[in-house]
Amino acid sequence: MTKQILALGVISITVVCAQNAGRGGRGAPPPPAEPGTAKERQLWAYDVKPVPNYVPPKTPWGDPDLQGIWPINHLIAVPLTRPKQYGDRLYRTDQEFAALTARARGTGPVPDRDYPDRLMHQLSLIVDPKDGQFPELTDNGKKLQAEMKSSYKPGQTVFDAIEDFSAWDRCITRGMPVSMEPRNYNNGIRIMQSPGYVMILVEMAHEVRVVPIGKPPLPSEIKEWLGESRGHWEGNTLVVETTNFNGLVGHTSAGVPGSPGPLQPETPNMKITERFTRVAPDTIEFTMKIEDPTVLATGSYTVSYPMYLDNKYEMYEYACHEGNTAVRNYIETSRYERTHPKDAKK
Repeated sequence: MTKQILALGVISITVVCAQNAGRGGRGAPPPPAEPGTAKERQLWAYDVKPVPNYVPPKTPWGDPDLQGIWPINHLIAVPLTRPKQYGDRLYRTDQEFAALTARARGTGPVPDRDYPDRLMHQLSLIVDPKDGQFPELTDNGKKLQAEMKSSYKPGQTVFDAIEDFSAWDRCITRGMPVSMEPRNYNNGIRIMQSPGYVMILVEMAHEVRVVPIGKPPLPSEIKEWLGESRGHWEGNTLVVETTNFNGLVGHTSAGVPGSPGPLQPETPNMKITERFTRVAPDTIEFTMKIEDPTVLATGSYTVSYPMYLDNKYEMYEYACHEGNTAVRNYIETSRYERTHPKDAKK
């Protein structure tokens, strides 16, 4: 009965939040990038063809210019964690890539996801550990995981207050590092620059990450949902270090393809280091090292992928709260099931 009652609420959210879903569903997907070699490439060079000796353009004040829209639709079919049959292998073979290309055609009449705008040899977003797996949790991590609450938590049936929901349920944020990872729609990322600042606008959940350049960090007592970022330039690479997290979101989200389950806890001790390097007019190499030894047995893991320039990509308003009836529906339905158990079984 829960599913029947909640369906209406879920539909209302889907209509509003997925207004941009299926952006590529108006015809056949664009042709995939040319298959590359099946040989191992350098650690971060996934399906990237850097221009030899490329020098990126500069802003009027002299910083490397990263401005533009860099959507990550091409990562929809790249899971966060690697399918275990591939072991430590980072890329599909040419034969595997050909099979992937043959499968990547068509959607239903009402698309539930965008098309990948190109297909990738890359087998997982996680590149470290080498096997592409999300790290095991520490004992403390397992304890925190058991205490997490969310509509996505398997087996959770009691919903009495907003504290029984995750930040994602409540349309607050996807948090970090999830905000820099793909979903099945709304994958726009726009980078803007001004003297002393870089702004990263994320289409999903209307986030704007403001990154001061060369500024000292805030006091550790100040905590934020997305943490507090500080940037600096290492040659042509923008390095963004983010700390001061409030620890109230999570390392992963059920919406990230290939997520190792929806609830992986994070803590205020987390530190994320991102590197943006423009290696061609239309390509940024992106890496993101996530450190949280309080909950991660290995202490850290690293995500990496290419970003491709597409200034014709249309970023739409993300209106989640306006249609979010799911929280109320979950609470009403949960209370009804507990006070009318016989009716709930019908």
